[in-house]
Amino acid sequence: MSGKNVYDVLLERGYIEQATHEEEVRDYLSQKGATFYVGFDPTADSLHIGHFIQLMVMTHLQRAGMRPIALMGGGTGHIGDPSGRSDMRSLMSKETIDHNVDCFVKQMSRLLDFSDGKAIIDNNADWLLELNYIDFLREIGVHFSVNRMLSLDSYKNRLEEGLSFFEFNYILLQAYDFLHLYRKYDCRLQVGGSDQWSNIIAGVDLIRKVEHADAYGMTFSLLTNSAGEKMGKTAKGAVWLDEDKFSVYDFYQYLRNVNDADVIKFMKQLTFMPMEEIEEYSKMSGADLNKAKERLAFEVTSLVHGQEKASGAEAAAKALFGGQGDLSDSPTYVLKSSEMDKSLIEILADNKIVTSRSEARRLLQQGGLYLNDEAVGDIGRMLKPQDLDQDASCIIRLGKKRYYILRFED
Repeated sequence: MSGKNVYDVLLERGYIEQATHEEEVRDYLSQKGATFYVGFDPTADSLHIGHFIQLMVMTHLQRAGMRPIALMGGGTGHIGDPSGRSDMRSLMSKETIDHNVDCFVKQMSRLLDFSDGKAIIDNNADWLLELNYIDFLREIGVHFSVNRMLSLDSYKNRLEEGLSFFEFNYILLQAYDFLHLYRKYDCRLQVGGSDQWSNIIAGVDLIRKVEHADAYGMTFSLLTNSAGEKMGKTAKGAVWLDEDKFSVYDFYQYLRNVNDADVIKFMKQLTFMPMEEIEEYSKMSGADLNKAKERLAFEVTSLVHGQEKASGAEAAAKALFGGQGDLSDSPTYVLKSSEMDKSLIEILADNKIVTSRSEARRLLQQGGLYLNDEAVGDIGRMLKPQDLDQDASCIIRLGKKRYYILRFED
């Protein structure tokens, strides 16, 4: 950390959005073993690239001597946070939530050290599901003003569409989480995305009112591009950290293809590369920026999937773009040999590589459909045995950057 307070490190790398008490937070983060927590809503069986910012912040803080708590919302997951939403989340079963939590822990362990109590996994289902409603209202509810709650954007934006009383309780429950973790672990800092500011402040205020103790909150920027748009969506859906939901190759290529204006920002936020090295990359422009993009993609893929798989994805990309390397980690569709009786357009649409046959036709007519790096000009073009290599595979390119492997088996 070069003698810097980790708060300054986070600031330098562009993480911090705001803090409830900047100097107090800075001082708290200088205390070895000081505990902080980040909440995770287990609404899927994998984290996505947006969560990766949270993991990076947690890892920076742990490396500086802090103790992270990864709080799984096994209890609040039964409700769902209304922040940033215009509809009510569907309810999940306990089995689904427990499964999702297990998946999160496995992915987090790639970055965070959970050995010997250096980081803690806890689940708010352990205390929220056993709450006595009357006792909860008497201890916690009395400290919340309905008027103030209704003035929060997370609730105000939902009033026209309809906000259920079920969801209305969410902010009380999250504040209670902070109070519970303060009592259990002496946790005095909650960290989260900028969309969690209202929830975090509620917990800080609750601890001060109930325990007459100091507590703090800090939010970090959401993962956005230079246009201010949230990152993490592709034609295939979310950029998941689970390779079964989003392949290692696709993950690598997603980062390899970020806009020029975003490369340095993402190097700071999504890698542990030294700032001095990032500064050197920031001097690049034009075609040289491709080197920076390749480095970004390799570093982040290594953190998420391991260096070996990152090397495989890098080699696959070089094979597809430069005619050399290993194709084993490319996005591959294994098809029945009988599919070769269809036209290429039908194959692409039927296997959802494109959204429809009309999209495939449009790509072809605009010169954007390639087979083994040769433009396809015939709408009725069918695959021939000579189009396939010794592994019964061929390479499809859509536009300039979207590559796919089709492999045919009996």
